[in-house]
Amino acid sequence: MDCALISIGDELLIGQTVNTNAAWLGEQLNLMGYKVVAGVVIPDDENAILNALDELSIKADLIIITGGLGPTKDDITKHTLCNYFDTKLERNLVIEQQIVDYFNSRQLPILQTNKDQALIPSACELLPNSRGTASGMWFEKDEKIFISLPGVPYEMKGIITEIVIPKLLKRSNDDRILVHKTIRTHGMGESFLAEVIKNWEDKLSHDDIKLAYLPSPGIVKLRLSLLGKNQKATILKLEGHIQHLQKIIPNQIYGYEDDTMEGVVGQLLSEKNETVSTAESCTGGAVAKMITSVSGSSAYFEGSIISYSNQIKINQLQVEEKTLNEYGAVSQQVVEQMAIGVRRNLNTQYGLATSGIAGPTGGTPEKPVGTIWIATAGPNGVKSKKLNLGYSRERNIHVTSLSVLNMLRLELLQN
Repeated sequence: MDCALISIGDELLIGQTVNTNAAWLGEQLNLMGYKVVAGVVIPDDENAILNALDELSIKADLIIITGGLGPTKDDITKHTLCNYFDTKLERNLVIEQQIVDYFNSRQLPILQTNKDQALIPSACELLPNSRGTASGMWFEKDEKIFISLPGVPYEMKGIITEIVIPKLLKRSNDDRILVHKTIRTHGMGESFLAEVIKNWEDKLSHDDIKLAYLPSPGIVKLRLSLLGKNQKATILKLEGHIQHLQKIIPNQIYGYEDDTMEGVVGQLLSEKNETVSTAESCTGGAVAKMITSVSGSSAYFEGSIISYSNQIKINQLQVEEKTLNEYGAVSQQVVEQMAIGVRRNLNTQYGLATSGIAGPTGGTPEKPVGTIWIATAGPNGVKSKKLNLGYSRERNIHVTSLSVLNMLRLELLQN
C-alpha cells in the first residue's frame, strides 16, 4: 500500500517543534510492508490542508494527517475535514464525558473549548484516544483511507499502535501481528555498536526480523520487529536472538522496553538492600535527580553533596588540598577521594562521584571541554573512569550521569 503523510502546524514550519511524528510513522509503515511515497509539512491553513489532501490522494491509498486537533482557534483540521468530506460536526456525549473525567481526575478546570473536542465529524469512524482528549478519525473516500490524529507524539503513537495498525492489518486480510522488542544499551556509540554486532544483525534477516537503531545521548536502543501469525511463537523467535546478543555485549545491555538506567540501578539496590550517595561537581545534582525520579528511591538513596567548589570538596568530602593542587579538580585522584568521602560521610554502601569540564567554556589544552572523571566507591574498593565527551553542556551532564550510574550497575551485578 502506498502511503502519504501530512504534518500540520505552524510550529513545525518555523522550527519551534521538531517533526518526530513523520519519522516514527514512516518507520512503522515500513515495518508493515507499506511504502511511504510522499510527505508534506503545512501550516494551520484550510486551503493548504485541502490542497495537500487533493494532491496526495492521487499518489497514495492511505493518507495519515497529524496535528491541528487541539482546543484552540488555530486548530482547524476538523472543520477543514468536514468541508473536504462534506459532513458536519456532531457532539459525541461519550467522548465529552471522558474529557470531563480526564480533567476532573487531575483537578483541572475545564473550559467549553475542552468539551468541544468531543465534536466529531459524523462521516468518520472514531479512533478513541486513551492518552489524551483529542480523538483520532478514520475517513474513507474514493477507495482511499484518510486518518487524522493528534499531533502530540505520545497520543498519536497510542492510537496508531492500539487501533490503527491492527485495523489496517485486518483490512488487508493479513492475520499476522506486529511484535516489537526493544533492547537498551549504554557504553558504545551507534557506529561502533553496529560494527560489533554486525554478524548478529546479518542473521536477523534470515528470520525476516527488522532492526532499527534508535540513538540518543548516551543510549542506543535496538528495536527488533517481526510480523507473525502466532504471538507467542513470534515473541520466542525474537527472544532467541536477544539471548544471543546478550552474550555478545553483556556489559552494554542495561535493560529492555521502557527500562531506565536509574530504574534498573534502583531495583538492584533494593534487591541487595544496599544504599548509595553522590558527590557531584560538574553534574550539579543531575545524578541525584535521576536516582530520585524513581518512586521508592528513599529506600536506597541517602543524599548528595554538590561539591562544586574546591573548598566544599575539602571541607565536606575531605579531599586533600595537596591532591587538588597537584592534580586539579578534574582528575582521577580527586574524583576517587570524592567517592570515598561521600560514602564515608553519608554512611552508604556505595558512593558515586563526578568531576569534569561540562563546557562550553573552561577547557584547557591539557583538559579540553568534555574531559570528565567519574568514580564509584564500594565494599570492593574504588573504580574510576575518564570520559572524553563533546562541547554540549547539557549532553555532557546527561551522559556523565548515565555513565556513573552504569558503573554502579556493573558493580552491583558483580557482587
